[in-house]
Amino acid sequence: MNLDAFLAGVGFRTNTPDFDPESEFVVVVTGTDAEGRAVARIGDSVLTVHDAPDESVRKRVRVRVTDWDAAAHTGDAEFLVTVGDAAF
Repeated sequence: MNLDAFLAGVGFRTNTPDFDPESEFVVVVTGTDAEGRAVARIGDSVLTVHDAPDESVRKRVRVRVTDWDAAAHTGDAEFLVTVGDAAF
């Protein structure tokens, strides 16, 4: 068996994912920062979720990335809608 064929498509996820501005996806709001803004931690990357309701902590929400710093693995996202409760 050819090892390259066996491993085709296999990859590893990073603990510091990068995000493209304007991309939309669902995240779990994991807490708030020192200023009381909602944050979502995806691995070691952190998105500040602007305009999220106070009750959004531990909720799944849809966000749109507005700014991303690939070097610091931090960025800003716009709250769009609450999707549901988190599973944890």
